[in-house]
Parts: sequence; structure tokens; C-alpha cells
Amino acid sequence: MRTIVKGKNIDVPESVREYAERKMRRLERFLDDRSEAVIELSSEQHRSSVDSQIVEVTLVVDGQTLRSHAAGPTYQASLDTVIDRIERQAVDFREKPKGKARPDAGKGKRIVEEVEGAAPPDTAAQLSQIVKTKRFAIEPMFEEDAVARMEELGHLFFIFVNAESERMCVLYKRNSGDYGLIEPVIAGEYTPGRIGHRQG
Repeated sequence: MRTIVKGKNIDVPESVREYAERKMRRLERFLDDRSEAVIELSSEQHRSSVDSQIVEVTLVVDGQTLRSHAAGPTYQASLDTVIDRIERQAVDFREKPKGKARPDAGKGKRIVEEVEGAAPPDTAAQLSQIVKTKRFAIEPMFEEDAVARMEELGHLFFIFVNAESERMCVLYKRNSGDYGLIEPVIAGEYTPGRIGHRQG
């Protein structure tokens, strides 16, 4: 496996480069000699000191591109987090039945078609059944904390229990870059102008 460590508008300290290369050895079992992993480091001064050092990792496993990023007070802390995340992705990918793995090319188009209910013919059979179930504990939190948690995870949506309304909510990132919030209500319970109702 070839590991490339680079900085985005920064010079990468040699100690950080060595640390990144050492951490990436954990992933060697998923890769071969032709595989390439790219680690990009950047710093955002407008963030607080606890999440100003950002690391993004990109690697290819059996033709599938995996990406993850993390932010922390130091590059080493961010590397610890992002390597854990990318390792979980690699494990999940390896455990999937080979027939379910889809190439990264055209991935964005497929996602849009799935959401809109217009699945292409070659994937219709795959979309007609649930192939994986994830269960996770949910703790009540405020909307601001949910936004921060979603950004930390690098996800486009986040499910949480709203500490104010005590309802299950879905936070999602809009194309404009801001956020949307879905608050499901039981049929017949919804009344416009009621607390918890949001436009758009």
C-alpha cells in the first residue's frame, strides 16, 4: 500500500507525517501493493481550538472509494478518529456480499434516483429489499448539538431525539449548505403554527 500525506495550504510536520503513515498500517490487511491511500491535512482558524485541525482520508478497497474526515485539537487526535472511521467502512465493505457492492462511479445519481423513487432497472432488485439493519442508542439533544455531531461524523443526515419536543427528528444538509429538520408527527396530530412546526 502506498500512503500519500499532503497538506492543504500547510506544511506537514515530519512527526505528523510519520504518525499518519504508522496509523495507516492498520489498514494494510484490506489493501494490496497497488492500493493508494491519500491523507490530506488542513487547518481552519475560524473553528474553535478543539476542532481546528482537520484530516481527510481517501482510499480504494477492491475498486470502491472510501472517504472520511475528522476534526480535533491536534492532527494526531484527528488521525486517531478518522482512521477508526475509515477502518469501520472498510470492514463493512468487506463483509457485504460481493453482489451488493456497487462501483463508486454514478453513485450520486443512484442516490438521487433512490430518494425520488425512480430506481434504474439494473438496481431495482437490490432496492426492493432491506439488506442491512443498524441499531444504535439515541440520547436526547438540542438541535445545535445535533448539527455539531453531524458535522463531526461527516454525514449528510443525522437522526436524534429533540430534547425540547421529545420527538425523533432527522437533521439533513441542504444543497445550499444550510440545514433542514424533519420532525415526524402522527397523522391527525399536526396543526400549523404548533410548537415544533418548521417551514421548508
